[in-house]
Amino acid sequence: MELDGAGLTCAQVHEAAYDGARVTISSLDRARAAWATAQGLRGPVYGRSTGVGANKAVTVEAPGLDLLRSHACGAGAPISPARARAMLVVRLNQFVAGGSGIDPAVLPVLAHAVNAGFTPPVRTYGAIGTGDLTALSITALCLLGELPWRHDGAAPADEPRFPLASSDALPFISSGAATLADAAIACHRLRLLLEAAVDVAAMSFTAVDASAEPLAAAVQEARPHPGQAVVAARLRALLSQGLATRIQDPYGFRAFAQVHGAAVDALDRTTATIEIDLNAATENPLISGTLAWHNGNSHAAPVALALDALRAAIVQTAQLSTARLAALMDPAYTGRLPFLARQRGESGALILEYVAQDAMAVLRHLAVPVTTGTAVISLGTEEHASFATQAARLALRCLEPLALVLACERTAALRARQAPPQDRPLTDDLEESRRALAGHPE
Repeated sequence: MELDGAGLTCAQVHEAAYDGARVTISSLDRARAAWATAQGLRGPVYGRSTGVGANKAVTVEAPGLDLLRSHACGAGAPISPARARAMLVVRLNQFVAGGSGIDPAVLPVLAHAVNAGFTPPVRTYGAIGTGDLTALSITALCLLGELPWRHDGAAPADEPRFPLASSDALPFISSGAATLADAAIACHRLRLLLEAAVDVAAMSFTAVDASAEPLAAAVQEARPHPGQAVVAARLRALLSQGLATRIQDPYGFRAFAQVHGAAVDALDRTTATIEIDLNAATENPLISGTLAWHNGNSHAAPVALALDALRAAIVQTAQLSTARLAALMDPAYTGRLPFLARQRGESGALILEYVAQDAMAVLRHLAVPVTTGTAVISLGTEEHASFATQAARLALRCLEPLALVLACERTAALRARQAPPQDRPLTDDLEESRRALAGHPE
């Protein structure tokens, strides 16, 4: 996978994190140009000749290494090696884009870390959506040899090492790379689940003989939302085009294209937002031309807002899955006994509704927006935060309950198309359905 600072996608971040893709660097030219400019800077430059935060006006001699040591304070459980590897890939790609002013010789060392399986021991807590200072400071101290790298299995002898200078410290950590990595992984896996949800819905449509009339091209053309049209066309292709048996089905069927299409649109917008930042210079200060530009590019408000909207959209489409599940339990729609039971009085697949509603409650909780809160820190110098970090973590946590809701619907839809079995535990059936869905968490 070639990193050029311009074309990194969410899918590629996931591939590098989980599928063992090796990374190469297309060119160091932009990084070299920014570094050359940074070497010639005169006067006060934030984090290079001054303190940071409330200490921005304090002139400090070579503050960098103390900055890294003081900010390397993560807390909570360690994040997985895959998520840490994704963070390294994102930060490396941002360095290739130029603008940081960091020594370009560190870039091949980071690429070696990714390719050789080294990851920093990053912990869960320590960021609020204005830069992943703790995670990247820990990474920098690993490069300096002050903290140990993690490695699956026996580590190769050539551990990644680089003598970061004081002037490299703030440029190394001025990024939301860990937040963006989590967001990219979540977007990629949610896309797989949303695609699988169309196949699951088709099974339910068939099981209850739901009308395909709401999916007609004429309906979509009358209200041309992109996601709605795509979802309707895909589902239409999976169904027979027989005459409607009911004039109007419940919303779980009739409004599937509208609700699920809105989730697809929200995911597309979020993915586009994330991919802008994967390839952006989020540095403060930004080294561009012959100057250092002090700015707020590290603030992740666009990312947080997009992720908040995405999680709300996920809840909407999951709710329709539980509605279709309820229809599959109802003799009025299936023509079978209640709960798809073998004989009257048995519970059949009733428990699937409990499991789905349990997962649904978790999804609703995860959809609470983070962007309505803020924080004032560093003696009031930093008086706003996006909490994009928390928004990305919550998006990752949506994967399991969303997969479970869809797995419950799929299990019931499969049962509705078979001879009713004797009552038995449905754990294996549900797990089989879950494995059939892409995007489940690690």
